[in-house]
Amino acid sequence: MTHTLQLLLCLVIILFCAKLGGALSQRIGQPAVFGKLLIGVILGPTVINLLGLPFFDKSLGQTVSDLAHLGVILLMFIAGMETNLKEMLKVGKTAFSSAMGGVILPMLGGTWLSLLFGYSLAESIFIGTILTATSVSITAQTLMELGKIQSKEGTTILGAAVIDDVLGIIILSLVIGFERSETGLNWVSISALSIKIILFFALSIYLGFKFLPKLTEYASKVQATESVFAFTLMVCFFYAWAAEYWGGIADITGAYIVGIIFAQTKFHKEIEHRVQIIAYALFVPIFFVSIGLEADAKTLGGELLFVLLIVAFAIISKSAGGFIGARLTQFNNLESLRVGVGMISRVEVASIVALTGLEAKIIGSDVFSSMIIMTLVTTLVTPILLKIVFPNPKLASEKRDLTDDSVNDFVNKGGKDYET
Repeated sequence: MTHTLQLLLCLVIILFCAKLGGALSQRIGQPAVFGKLLIGVILGPTVINLLGLPFFDKSLGQTVSDLAHLGVILLMFIAGMETNLKEMLKVGKTAFSSAMGGVILPMLGGTWLSLLFGYSLAESIFIGTILTATSVSITAQTLMELGKIQSKEGTTILGAAVIDDVLGIIILSLVIGFERSETGLNWVSISALSIKIILFFALSIYLGFKFLPKLTEYASKVQATESVFAFTLMVCFFYAWAAEYWGGIADITGAYIVGIIFAQTKFHKEIEHRVQIIAYALFVPIFFVSIGLEADAKTLGGELLFVLLIVAFAIISKSAGGFIGARLTQFNNLESLRVGVGMISRVEVASIVALTGLEAKIIGSDVFSSMIIMTLVTTLVTPILLKIVFPNPKLASEKRDLTDDSVNDFVNKGGKDYET
């Protein structure tokens, strides 16, 4: 078969299994995302090894990975559009505090635990760095399914994840800079990176709010099919590219920022509807399944005890850090617990950091495999735990702590669960 025919067959299998897994998961009372992730594990090298079948070329894996990455970019754009900006500004202090707690505890504890298992100081620090990551895509999707993306806790989690992204990149730069430098840390390059990140956030937000509403208005007047939708995708992909290429941060952060900006335009409902169709029908299911396709539990071997402990610590330290940070800013115990649980998941950010360490020869392949398993497990447990700490919007009798705008929006949507 040609590469195109192989891709078509592979997509049929992935999409069918993803939707089947999501439907079965919801039948047993779990978020659809859980079923998709579990299906990915079954299709991956741990069980079936779909992409390793003899009638598929090895290059097909990279194509699926690229499509999956488009899925997470679109998912974060949707999460940005679902974010209540006024509420996020209100919880800014809590988001920062939760992010700091979610960085300090995993970093120090992960380093200490790795040293106990005999890893070098550089490897141990890097493992701690990987544990600081917060990949909010799984959390955002689950919160949307539960109708809680606009809640006080939901906006705090999303804000903390953005801050975590910046802090993680800075820590990553410090670790790599220290490892490669013969004389110590290169504070000039670190300062330059910090300035670049700050400038990107400032310029992207300022220019976006100033010009995008007007440009979207102009695009709506262009005599072309789906001109507003096409313009939206162009801007979304440009922001994602610019975030990583110019800003030195993850591309998903750029997509999230521009999603917030587009949500303030008068076309936000039209844009959100069209992006959801293309994202949830094709790209997002591929993304969730692809996570499992990267994991191979059979390679763990003698590292099993370390993996079990590092997974347990990753869950406990992140949730505890987020809980403490939120609790210090006057969130109550339940709200703080929700924030902590929402920050457990690590997917793309942790994987990117781990791959960077592998390519820089700071960690070995055994540590890399362990970190991929850790990201997978934390991703699998996050929807389950969120389902426990957040009641179903159709069944909940407790008073929702939302702004008036959020309540109206929730009612208008009928309290629906978001299907992926």
